Amino acid sequence: MRTLCVIPARYASTRLPGKPLLDIAGKPMICRVYERAVQADRVEKVLVATDDERICEAVRAHGGEAMMTAADHPTGTDRLAEVAAAYEDMELIINVQGDEPLIDPELINRLAVLFEEDGSLQMATVMTPMTDEEEMKNPNNVKVVTDLQGYALYFSRSLMPYPRNAGKAPVHKHIGIYAYRREFLLRYAKMPPTPLEQAESLEQLRALENGYRIRVLPTDIQFVGVDTAEDLALVNEIYRKMG
Repeated sequence: MRTLCVIPARYASTRLPGKPLLDIAGKPMICRVYERAVQADRVEKVLVATDDERICEAVRAHGGEAMMTAADHPTGTDRLAEVAAAYEDMELIINVQGDEPLIDPELINRLAVLFEEDGSLQMATVMTPMTDEEEMKNPNNVKVVTDLQGYALYFSRSLMPYPRNAGKAPVHKHIGIYAYRREFLLRYAKMPPTPLEQAESLEQLRALENGYRIRVLPTDIQFVGVDTAEDLALVNEIYRKMG
């Protein structure tokens, strides 16, 4: 399948202003994400989608490709759809967050393979096991539960499943990497916000509320996204050890 990997990046950030341009081992973070994404051999093209010239210039200065998008998109999905609309020859769109400088290229490949194996699949994402109780209770960590076939039943900021019988069902953290069949993404972006989506502030619930299935790929990879200064320091240390 012809696959486009899009990395959305906004300059504004509540906790870390200018987050995409923060230094990680001598390069802007957004460039580190780009470097990892282009290693995925199932991806034909990688593109940073941004509304800020500084980010665009930084990516291009380091040999990457970037596209300026509208500044008034209400959601990340809308920004992604703008890019998808411009690439009519692409069949699959994979969205990698711009604050995941340790993203595993093989995980991107595995998402693409799901769509090659299942022609009816419209949308997929990723989950990883959670074991720390405080992390489980943190509403910033989105949880997901799936059916026995690996499709999402629900996403929530609340702890789920509730451990009435401890150990009967594991807790999984949702990782915000998405893959969409292009035509579905364009339809999805035009759907009006839904009640559960608005209550939880989770866009993916819009798909479930409209009756679409989301395949959830399990992985044991532990992600270190950059949301705080402490996260940034940790990722820099990891990169230093990697050499």
